[in-house]
Amino acid sequence: MEEWIKAGKIGAEILTFAKSQAKPGILLLDLAEKIDKKILELGAKPAFPINLSINHMAAHYTPVKEDKFILNETDILKIDMGAHIDGYISDTALTIGPNKELIKASEEALKEAIKFARPGVQIRKIGAVVQDVITSYNFSPIKNLSGHQIKRYDLHAGVTIPNYDNGNTAELEEGMVIAIEPFATDGKGKVGEGKPSSIYRLIKKKPLRDPTSKKILNYIEKEYSTLPFCKRWLQNKFPQSAFTLKILENQGIIKQYCQLPEASKGLVSQAEHTVLVKDKPVILTKRK
Repeated sequence: MEEWIKAGKIGAEILTFAKSQAKPGILLLDLAEKIDKKILELGAKPAFPINLSINHMAAHYTPVKEDKFILNETDILKIDMGAHIDGYISDTALTIGPNKELIKASEEALKEAIKFARPGVQIRKIGAVVQDVITSYNFSPIKNLSGHQIKRYDLHAGVTIPNYDNGNTAELEEGMVIAIEPFATDGKGKVGEGKPSSIYRLIKKKPLRDPTSKKILNYIEKEYSTLPFCKRWLQNKFPQSAFTLKILENQGIIKQYCQLPEASKGLVSQAEHTVLVKDKPVILTKRK
């Protein structure tokens, strides 16, 4: 539990830092690299590539090396980041931008849902609370995005935490670590699969003949284990790694995630905390 608490504090500090840096005019690539650097400075590692998803993009947008996207004053930006210490993960997110009511809807849904992160509470109840709060703002929850249980080196482990009442009567158990992450939208409330994200995860290690591919695969296994990573990180270490990633993906060794845009192009806000399930829930990523 000591490591969970440390990771949570660092996650909270980094998200506060990220918010302070996310000013109009900044390149998303520069913002991502500043955040990565800060995580390392504080004694942790990124638990997954920073998600900097703009406007109708709900999740899984991380800048590539050649990214030229500049944050504008009218953009609504989701900052979703994770930090880990020896595999103990914190996962947290916030939204900035001019759409204050939309942002408030996801924030209030998170605040109310956390109150029910107690042993014996049915999972559907958390989803129902999220749905009720977001719809009270005349927005829709995104039903095919959800929170999740977190275990060591396993970001999406076991239990799924819905953003609507999905009828799941399974109960939360004391000591679980879960991420609750409401998404609110002025669209239809569903994401589709978009372009490739350049975010990957190691699925299954297989023998390789090519020495360069072997070297990069061994690095992926050692550095990231089962946690997500991105092309940008590898290119910083291995400038010619793009070709190797294609080989590993084609052989089913790694999986690439898709970007997740809202299906009707609606604007999206997100809020997220990592929470320890107890009679009095503990917000591990609580910001000062």
